Parts: sequence; C-alpha cells; structure tokens
Amino acid sequence: MRNFVAGVVAAIVCAALAGLAGVWFGLIPAAADAPRPSRFESWAAHHALAATIDREQPAPPYPYGPATDAVLLAGAKLYQSNCAVCHGSAGSPQSNIAKGLYVHAPQFTKHGVDDDPTGETYWKIEHGIRFTGMPSFKGALGEEQIWQIAYFLKRRAAELPPAAAAVWKQPHGD
Repeated sequence: MRNFVAGVVAAIVCAALAGLAGVWFGLIPAAADAPRPSRFESWAAHHALAATIDREQPAPPYPYGPATDAVLLAGAKLYQSNCAVCHGSAGSPQSNIAKGLYVHAPQFTKHGVDDDPTGETYWKIEHGIRFTGMPSFKGALGEEQIWQIAYFLKRRAAELPPAAAAVWKQPHGD
C-alpha cells in the first residue's frame, strides 16, 4: 500500500512539474491569435465561471425593474456606447476589435443572452470575465445602468419598444 501511495504522489508531482515547465518555458499559447485552447483549459475556465456565477449572481426580484420602455431605451443607449463594439448591433457588421478578440465575444445579433437569467447577465457586466476581453463595468457604470443593460439584453430584438429598437439598429463606432 505504501508503494501505491508513493506512486500516486510521484505522479501528481510529475504532472505539476510538467505543467509548471509548460508555463515557465512559454509552451502554453498566450497569443490572441493562437489556436483553440486545450480541452482542460476550456473545461476549467467554463466550470470556474459557471460555479462563480451560480454562487454570486443576484436572485429575483431584481432592482430597478420592471423593464419599462424608458428602462429599455436607457439600456439600449448604454449598450451601444459600451458594448456594441465587441458584441455587435443590428446596424453594424462585426467590428475589427471583435474579430481580434480571443476568446471571441458573442455577437448578440446571432447569439443573444435573452435565455440567460437576468441576474447572470448583470453579474457578467458588473464583474467582467477574467482572461477574456470582457471588462468589469463596476467602476465605470452605476448599478442602475448595469441593470438597464441587463434588462435590454434580456429582450429579444423583435420585442423591443420602437425607441430601443431604433437605437439597437444604429451602427456602432469601431
């Protein structure tokens, strides 16, 4: 039994040293134009993000609601000025910035977040996502503004009031 435990410990130490050597000697890709991350890297990042969001996202009832036309219009304007350059809008093709991001930012004209809980979307905007291009807006926008964007993103484009839909269709700057 002692030999078995020693073998397991030795295997763990060797794996840790191999991982450390990969980091130390730059064998793990770090460039934004690198090919896909390893399965382990993807699994670890997705699992850590999902577990953190599950633990920390706000639960209903959400503040600053309900999502009135005025709230959705404010959210649309904030989205256009803070988010559209990376996540797109109905009025513009994917920007050069978005094309160069790694991990690629979801393009909300194609892959919306309207099926995500509003609290999850709020958490992502407030805290950002480490090792991606998604910044934390906690210091740049107020809590109510972040909720306005989250409420805006929760709506499908076809369900937006006319004023918010018009902002969504405006081109964004690159």
